[in-house]
Amino acid sequence: MIDLEAIHHVGLVVTDLDRSIYFYHDLLGLPFANEPTPWFDGPELSVGVGVPAARLRQVSLLAGDTIMELIEYSNRPPDSTAPPPNNNLGAAHVCFRVADVRATKAELESCGVEFYSEINVVDSGPLAGWRWVYFSDPDGLALELVEVAYYLREERLRNAEVYLRSRPPLAELAPRPT
Repeated sequence: MIDLEAIHHVGLVVTDLDRSIYFYHDLLGLPFANEPTPWFDGPELSVGVGVPAARLRQVSLLAGDTIMELIEYSNRPPDSTAPPPNNNLGAAHVCFRVADVRATKAELESCGVEFYSEINVVDSGPLAGWRWVYFSDPDGLALELVEVAYYLREERLRNAEVYLRSRPPLAELAPRPT
């Protein structure tokens, strides 16, 4: 089995790096892991990120032990004006764990942040203990706050084992060589 140690960073493409730094650093309070880079490009970058003629700048911020990388491309396609809806392939969101979701939501609302809904409380099923709510960054990228009030570890582990015994055969799930 592959030994993945942790998630090192989550990268988000933004339209205006300075505006996003204000939101994530100044408003949400994420400290810098590195200062913003100047614009850079080159054939190695283009191949490395899979974007022809890539030219970008980035900043890394810290959310606990995880880095949040914000990237602004100078050659973002003109039709790339909004993130995909949350149910589209490739859509993603970043979830921040907080100690008190109600207090954090109220603090962000006082700064003008709008939330999709009231706080959702889950007290049964696989996500029992979660208190969560979604909001968006200035580009409309989906973000979430979650407070984990409790975690039923033994129940979750038992149910994961049941799933592993009952899922489709691995031969049907594994990638096939091309």
